[in-house]
Amino acid sequence: MQKFILAIDQGTTSSRAIIFDKDRRIAGVGQKEFTQHFPQDGWVEHDPEEIWDSVVWSVKKAIKEAGIAAGDIAAIGITNQRETVVIWDRETGKPIHNAIVWQDRRTSALCARLKKDGHEKLVTRKTGLLLDPYFSGTKVKWLLDKVKGARGRAEKGELAFGTVDSFLIWRLTGGKVHATDATNAGRTLLFDIGRNQWDEQLCDLLDVPMAVLPEVKDCADDFGVTEAGLFGAAIPILGVAGDQHAATIGQACFEPGMVKSTYGTGCFALLNTGRDMVRSKNRLLTTIAYRLDGETIYALEGSIFIAGAAVQWIRDGLKLVKHASETGPLAQSADPTQHVYMVPAFVGLGAPWWDAEARGAIYGLTRNSGPAEIARAALEAVCYQTRDLLTAMRKDWKSGNGDTVLRVDGGMVASDWTMQFLADILDAPVDRPTILETTALGAAWLAGMKAGIWPDMRKFAASWECDTRFEPQMDARTRKDKVKGWDEAVRRTLSA
Repeated sequence: MQKFILAIDQGTTSSRAIIFDKDRRIAGVGQKEFTQHFPQDGWVEHDPEEIWDSVVWSVKKAIKEAGIAAGDIAAIGITNQRETVVIWDRETGKPIHNAIVWQDRRTSALCARLKKDGHEKLVTRKTGLLLDPYFSGTKVKWLLDKVKGARGRAEKGELAFGTVDSFLIWRLTGGKVHATDATNAGRTLLFDIGRNQWDEQLCDLLDVPMAVLPEVKDCADDFGVTEAGLFGAAIPILGVAGDQHAATIGQACFEPGMVKSTYGTGCFALLNTGRDMVRSKNRLLTTIAYRLDGETIYALEGSIFIAGAAVQWIRDGLKLVKHASETGPLAQSADPTQHVYMVPAFVGLGAPWWDAEARGAIYGLTRNSGPAEIARAALEAVCYQTRDLLTAMRKDWKSGNGDTVLRVDGGMVASDWTMQFLADILDAPVDRPTILETTALGAAWLAGMKAGIWPDMRKFAASWECDTRFEPQMDARTRKDKVKGWDEAVRRTLSA
């Protein structure tokens, strides 16, 4: 019997493949980084072919490490960096341009113009999103306008658009399936999350021909089978969800009021609001948490564009450390009398500010400031931004209470120092799970549950285990003073 599930976790800086056994233990892992391209200030691109190669390499590596054959894999679940846009030729499968990444800000002027013309209210009502370069729709328009001949070819149905999940499905199935899931579709500015379908009015607003759009499926659904020649057997693709939604599932945040926060390249907090599509009054996003068996569950989301990327900058840009894991001990050694704040607005500020023109800044530097203080400021910034998100969520989520327990995951949560500061500044418990690969686990659960070899939602939620709970220890006065300094640093950084 096929007992293994393969999760493909295609992220912003690397692709990973993780093979889980029937007991949800990790049997094999493959991971490969790929190149980040920065053609201009605020522009971020990836080569889709390099992404594809990194995925194939990672899958083969994971299969080899697990010591199994491809035929032993019952199903594949895919999770992906959201909002990143790929457009490719339906005939050849070749991309017409580099992928434009979710962090990219090149469509800021277009978003500002659409806002000025009064379109944001319509967009928010239908999509739950704001008019920001972060989302896919304006990137699609840019590609169709700027790549020679692209718009005409798109209108003839010769081109296909997709977020990274859709591009991978196309490639994995040999061009037989052009599909995405509801969570990824809901981040495009083109999908009505209330009616659960592509919206002609939104497509007209952004000049996106509906002929390029993929079919939208449930998160656990039939997305075709891989070509047998790729890995040695034809494997069904039975689960797809954007990375933050997959992490929500992997953290078993199935009940309204539960909150998870993922600390990867960026940081994203999602609060499950159940069947209620809560409209934020505090500049948060209303999004689809997941869609199963045709039933849509919604969430409030706060997005921080730079989290782990700030640590990456300290390592690769400033070269203050050789390994990201060194930043926690370095921060712990910082001078406690210095009050250094980093606002990591390298690609603008996300929720609740949504300032695309803001740029990063460090405040409070003295002659005594050094690598330790900068490292501490970078890690603390992620925690302060999380506090901003949860404060906004508590204002919007009237059914909730102030005693939220935050379930965390992602690379940064391995740092005990960072997680303790997070609990301190939130004044709330922070739970770190036993399985930190919650994004991959969520994608794997979708596929494994659909394949009938993993437990249902209730039993899966019951199996979630907490490894460490961080309780707040900071006194109220210290917390208040630190937050006041952060608020002032953000105020000085905002572009207007």
